[in-house]
Amino acid sequence: MTGFDPRWLTSPVGRSAVRGFTAEMRRQGTPTTKMTTTVIAYTFIGVVASFVLVPIVTGMLDADGTRIIAVIAIPVIIATVLTLIARAALRRDRTAQYRLHNFAAANGMAYLPHIVDPALPGLIFNQGRSRRAVRRVRGTQPRFVEFANYRYTTGSGKNSTTHVWGYVAIHLDTPLPHIVLDAKGNNGLFGSNLPTSFDRGQRLSLEGSFDEFFTLYCPRGYETDALYLFTPDIMARFMDNAAELDVEIVDNWLFLYAKRDFVTLDPDMWGWLFSVVSALMDKLQRWERWRDARLTAQAARPRVLPATGEALPFRGDQQVIPPQGRRGPKGVAAHGRRLSTNVRWWAIAVGAAVALGVAWIFVWSVLTG
Repeated sequence: MTGFDPRWLTSPVGRSAVRGFTAEMRRQGTPTTKMTTTVIAYTFIGVVASFVLVPIVTGMLDADGTRIIAVIAIPVIIATVLTLIARAALRRDRTAQYRLHNFAAANGMAYLPHIVDPALPGLIFNQGRSRRAVRRVRGTQPRFVEFANYRYTTGSGKNSTTHVWGYVAIHLDTPLPHIVLDAKGNNGLFGSNLPTSFDRGQRLSLEGSFDEFFTLYCPRGYETDALYLFTPDIMARFMDNAAELDVEIVDNWLFLYAKRDFVTLDPDMWGWLFSVVSALMDKLQRWERWRDARLTAQAARPRVLPATGEALPFRGDQQVIPPQGRRGPKGVAAHGRRLSTNVRWWAIAVGAAVALGVAWIFVWSVLTG
């Protein structure tokens, strides 16, 4: 994260280089956007548009010959224009992938294709359906860090919604308690923009102005542990660099979220993301020294097992399994691994109000009809 070379994001690239990159991706079995799918989609749009436009245009013409020409020409023109648009869109997408591939390589990382339903434990990764991470950029030194755009769909039919997120996933060497920092700077009209609502009894107030930027949730009984993790210097890092990002610590991962794409061709976006990760990187070593006192106390109690074979001279016929080191074992006790969630009552109230309104309009129309 020390060197930042954004030149590939904006520097001119040749079409032949992009074609060679796309061909190489196909040889490696890497998924790419296919021309056939794009053209079929635009052709379908053209057919629908033709059914709408041909009657309108022919109705405005007088001569039968002119109408016949229009019936033939309009679909051809529409199909040609949409095919050109499809080719241009496909070329832009492949050029963007080529740029990101070279940008990642120039910064010691790798560009990876999309993946369906990534196996990550964060709160956005178990929502809805059609879950996929797209345009992933991954680094492994000094630790695993992945930048990606994420999509999932909720609802069905006309009421379906595709949710757009960007995430940064940082791997930790030590599992930590489940902690969420809900950034107040990106909240909406009805509060948090996170897809999950947490029990308010798990809120923890920290010193200084931290509460003006984040709402911190930690499992009950882990308040002292959260204070160990979020020392004043770490809180300052989050406030100065990540005040617009939602943060989740779960298992051995640290996630940064926002409801917009992270992996783009915008050098300013990458400069900001790199600065955030760099600001946090050197503080994570303190977190990895944390041990769950509940597991440590359990491990400190010697376990007595029956001896197999000859008895030990200093313990008679029993063996003692010693504690797992002075600092205790890595891990989190069961009740600290996940926060408790609750129902968003405002959403239920709004839904109920809408349903009552529709029912009242129906009844009123029947009574006054």
